[in-house]
Amino acid sequence: MSVPAQRLDMPAVLRDAGLAALVAAFLAFPLLGFQLDASARGLALITRLPWVLYAAAAVFAGRLFFTLALHSFGPVVSAAFARQKFGSRFTPRSTRYIAGIIMIAFAVVLPFAGFADRNLIDKATLILIYVMLGWGLNIVVGLAGLLDLGYVAFYAVGAYSYALLSSYFGLSFWVCLPLAGLFAAAFGLALGFPVLRLRGDYLAIVTLGFGEIVREIIINWQEVTGGPNGLSGIARPSFFGLEMLPVARDGGVTFADFFNIAYSPDQRIIFLYYLILVLALFTNFFTLRMRRLPIGRAWEALREDEIACRSLGLNPTMVKLSAFAIGASFAGFAGSFFAARQNFISPESFTFIESAIILAIVVLGGMGSQIGIVLAAVLLVGLPEWFRDMAEFRMVAFGAAMVLIMVWRPQGLLAHRDPTIRFGDPAKALT
Repeated sequence: MSVPAQRLDMPAVLRDAGLAALVAAFLAFPLLGFQLDASARGLALITRLPWVLYAAAAVFAGRLFFTLALHSFGPVVSAAFARQKFGSRFTPRSTRYIAGIIMIAFAVVLPFAGFADRNLIDKATLILIYVMLGWGLNIVVGLAGLLDLGYVAFYAVGAYSYALLSSYFGLSFWVCLPLAGLFAAAFGLALGFPVLRLRGDYLAIVTLGFGEIVREIIINWQEVTGGPNGLSGIARPSFFGLEMLPVARDGGVTFADFFNIAYSPDQRIIFLYYLILVLALFTNFFTLRMRRLPIGRAWEALREDEIACRSLGLNPTMVKLSAFAIGASFAGFAGSFFAARQNFISPESFTFIESAIILAIVVLGGMGSQIGIVLAAVLLVGLPEWFRDMAEFRMVAFGAAMVLIMVWRPQGLLAHRDPTIRFGDPAKALT
C-alpha cells in the first residue's frame, strides 16, 4: 500500500528551524556564553559568543533534518506500525534468548580478550554496577509501575551498611553482602508504607524527598558516617579467604601464593569484575523468575490498573511493599559492592543525579526489557567514561539522547511486554 505524498512547505520549515535556533541561542547564552578564568590576577569573566552561535547552528540543522526526515519517512513508519510489522515485542523470545547468551559469553571472556586492558575492565565493572541497579529499579518502575526517584537512597544504604559493619565490627564482605540487602529492603518497606495511596507525580515527589532525607542523614551524622568526609579504608572482598594483595595480612594467604603465581594488580581488577558480573546475573535470573511467579503477575496487574488489581482479590498494599523491598535489596547489594570496590565512600556518590541516571537507563532501555537496560547502561555510563575529554558537553548529549528516544521510540530501545497468559488463535479455536 502506497503512502500519499504531502506537499512540503519549505518556508514554514525554515521559519520553524529558525525559531528553534533563536530559542536555543537564548538558552545557551547564559550557559555557554560565559566562562570564569582563574589566573594570578584573580577570576576573569570571558565571553564565548562563538559557542552560542555553534549551539544555535546545531539546533537549526537538527530541527531542519528532523522535520525533513519526519516528512519523508513518517508516513511510511506509521503505516508499518499500523500493519504491525513493528510492535511492542521487538524480537521473538528465542531471539532474545540467543542475544542474551551471546552477551553473557562476551562478558565472561572479556577480561582475557586481546584488546582488554585494565582501564577497559574497570569501566566494564562500572557499567555492570549500573546494569544491576537498572535491573533492580526495573522491578519497581518497569514491572510494578511505581515511579521511584529516590532509588539512590537504597544504593547508599547498602554502601554504608557494608562500610560500617566492616569498619566497626570487622565483618567480611560475604557476611555483609546479604545484610546490606536486608537493610536496604527494610528501608524499602519504610518508604513503601507512606506512599501506599500515591501514584504518578505525587509518588515521584515523595520518593525524591526520601532520597534526599537519607543523604542529609549521612551528611549530618558525622560521628558514624563521617559526614561530608566520608569513610575510607573499607576492606575489599577476598576470594574464599584468599586476599588480592602482594603480601598477606595477619597471617593470611594471598591469591598469588595459594596458586603459586606472580602477583599482579590486575588480579584484583579481574576478580571484582567477575564478582559484579555474578551479582548482576543473579539479579537478572531472579527478576526473570519472579516475573513468572504469582508475585510477578501481581506487579504487572498493579502496573496496568490498580483498581482492576484490587478487584481480582490482590492486596495492592502487599504488592507495592514487595516491589519496593525486593527492588531496594538489589540496590543494597550493588551499594555494598561499590563500597568494596572504591575503598572509599562519601555522600557525593549518592546524589539525585545518580537516581536520574538509573531511571534514564530503565526508560531508555525500555521498561520491562532486561537486554535493553544493558544497552542503555553502555550508552549512558560507558560512553561518557570513554569521552571524558568532552565532559563539558556530557549533560547536553545526555539530554539530546533522551529527547531523541522519546520522539522516535518512546517505549524504549528494546521494550517488550510478554503476556502472562497466551491464548491461541481465535480462528483455530472456532474450527
